[in-house]
Amino acid sequence: MHARFYHPEEIVVGKIIELSAENKHHAARVLRLKNGDPITLFNGLGGEFSAHIEALKKSSATVMIDAYHDIDRESLLSIELAQAICVNEKMDWIIQKSVELGITRIQPVFTARCIVHLSDERSSRRLQHWKKIIISACEQCGRNHLPQILPLISLWDWLNQKKAIRSAHDLHFMLSTKATEGLKNTPKPPATANIALAIGPEGGFTPEEETAILHSEFIPLRLGKRILRTESAALATVAAMQVLWGDY
Repeated sequence: MHARFYHPEEIVVGKIIELSAENKHHAARVLRLKNGDPITLFNGLGGEFSAHIEALKKSSATVMIDAYHDIDRESLLSIELAQAICVNEKMDWIIQKSVELGITRIQPVFTARCIVHLSDERSSRRLQHWKKIIISACEQCGRNHLPQILPLISLWDWLNQKKAIRSAHDLHFMLSTKATEGLKNTPKPPATANIALAIGPEGGFTPEEETAILHSEFIPLRLGKRILRTESAALATVAAMQVLWGDY
């Protein structure tokens, strides 16, 4: 696979476009690309474009768009991850790897036991940071659609949103140490189903939060007999869903 770059603008076959300063730096300084080298561009709207470096200079990098390829590497499953925010490194890891596993949407939530507390300004900065992680993960794993990451909200607000838009085919899950059933006992959802997965923070959901989630018709799940950390719980669950119902 050629080096891939996200270009959030219109891409037209036969046209020359200029890479962003960040992509120019990555192409020249990190990947050491040269004039004529092949690359791939995508704009997050589906499909990708083969191109080549037209001119790589100190101040700019231009590329020629050679062809469009209608390539779809999205999962068969539509999965929304509601992840309780955790320390930066763990949250970054969860977002990066969930994108690689095929997640559709990420909803950061704050809960009673979250050890990270973000002001509106810090929350906005973190959201921009997480969007960059998603772009980088898509560049690496070959996805041509950018998974959506939503602004931080409370667990309670998210549950209310799910109640309002839930359809009869949707499946909602909560990973819980109190659960007795695993994914293998859950029938395969229909192709039109939207799957939601709620994952607690380092200290887990409070009893009140678990009760509220269960009253919102979430199915409690447990993966094996071991207790998973928050940074591995979502990833293990999504991977299992892909094996059982998805494209693994």
